[in-house]
Amino acid sequence: MTPRLQPAALADVPARVRQPAFERSGLQRGIVHLGLGAFARAHLAVFNDDALDAAGAGPAARWGITGVSLRQPGTRDALAPQHGLYTLALRDVSGEQLRLIGSVLEVLVAPEDAQAVIDRLAHVETRIVSLTITEKAYRSDAPGSAAALIVRGLALRHARGLLPVTLLSLDNLPANGQVLRACVLAVAAAQGSPALVDWIGTRCTFPCSMVDRIVPRTTDADCAQVGAALGLHDAWPVVAEPYIDWVLEDHFAAGRPDWPGVRFVATQDEVAAWERLKLRMVNGAHSALAYLAVTAGWATVDAAVAQPALRRFLDGLLRDEIEPTLRGVRVPPGYRERLLQRFANPALAHRCAQIAMDGSQKIPQRWLATLRDRLATGAPIDHLALALAGWLHGLRGQDDAGQRYAIDDPLAEALQALHHQAEARPDAHARADHFTRFAPVFGDLAGEPRLVAALAPALHRLREQGVAATLSGFDPHAIGVHP
Repeated sequence: MTPRLQPAALADVPARVRQPAFERSGLQRGIVHLGLGAFARAHLAVFNDDALDAAGAGPAARWGITGVSLRQPGTRDALAPQHGLYTLALRDVSGEQLRLIGSVLEVLVAPEDAQAVIDRLAHVETRIVSLTITEKAYRSDAPGSAAALIVRGLALRHARGLLPVTLLSLDNLPANGQVLRACVLAVAAAQGSPALVDWIGTRCTFPCSMVDRIVPRTTDADCAQVGAALGLHDAWPVVAEPYIDWVLEDHFAAGRPDWPGVRFVATQDEVAAWERLKLRMVNGAHSALAYLAVTAGWATVDAAVAQPALRRFLDGLLRDEIEPTLRGVRVPPGYRERLLQRFANPALAHRCAQIAMDGSQKIPQRWLATLRDRLATGAPIDHLALALAGWLHGLRGQDDAGQRYAIDDPLAEALQALHHQAEARPDAHARADHFTRFAPVFGDLAGEPRLVAALAPALHRLREQGVAATLSGFDPHAIGVHP
């Protein structure tokens, strides 16, 4: 049996694998991270290891991480026998680079022991509470939700007279810090403690941030490949592209690590510019690719972007309809070309179905603001309309070859009912109009005539011809009249 990755086995790790240069045993638990999934372990924890490697002992030693799983115990069960150690595998066409990450010291499971999480939030060592909980989680104030746990922890800190903390969202939301602040304050206000609300609102901080790295879900094949290279069994490594980025408002209540490579900025407006660039270009194009690819039967991102017609479509979407809405944002030279190269990375095998999850929560952030900007200036929206049609067409739960798939979305039942109702409409225009009246997604765009006019022919072509033929014949200059 292959030995397990753990501190006692580090002497057996091949020399080519980078190991933590800091002493783990002396770390305090200064960061509590809610939602310790693959992204946080391939992003926040990596920056944190870099900071600890660079600083060594002293004040930097306060920045170890306590991870919190909000739903399942899988991450805890994998990492606890490894004392929090795990492998980061960076992959691209040049091969694979392995690194052991050491700043995660423990993992708690909120459904098993919520009080342990609350106690850690209220511990004297805790200075930053960070989150990657996905867009949909900010709408929940149930007892076990992230916001509810945070408020209970902050209430205990306040009662104990401890320092305020920084609440740091790393989720793909515009003004994510302000969204988190509003969510936390709403839960605190509902508990009826004006003093607590005032303390949170005036003493704790909620910086905004933009994060970027492609992190596919770890597979059994990934575990086997990493284990073979490591010579040790790692129960849950993470895989990522080499590219990484983080823009962060430098507004911390009780200090922060000196994270190397982070672009610290002074204001929310500066973060907002980078947020807009990333949400619209990276996430917007990623979702457009995913919904069309899932329905076409192209399983992975690299396989999808290798289709010439889809790559042309994505290039046109980015160049002609998204980039022009980024007024006031300095798009780095070559950004679009590098983004498509990132998507084409064959070493990640990033499944399109993973990106397609939770469309009802993602699309308002990734596409609709761009749509509104285009409509406000009377600019064409044909690429955006086809992307949107790809999502709506895919709600039938069947690809173009007739293979069924599940709609993985918190509103899945309502969305499939919406699709069924739309299909009963007499023509493409009526179907498009019905779709846009789904308020949880479209809001003030309900029945918008120009959106309906662009959406109708796209829906018709996908329905009659399928994705591949629609993309091959796509000509935005010829899409003006619906069938």
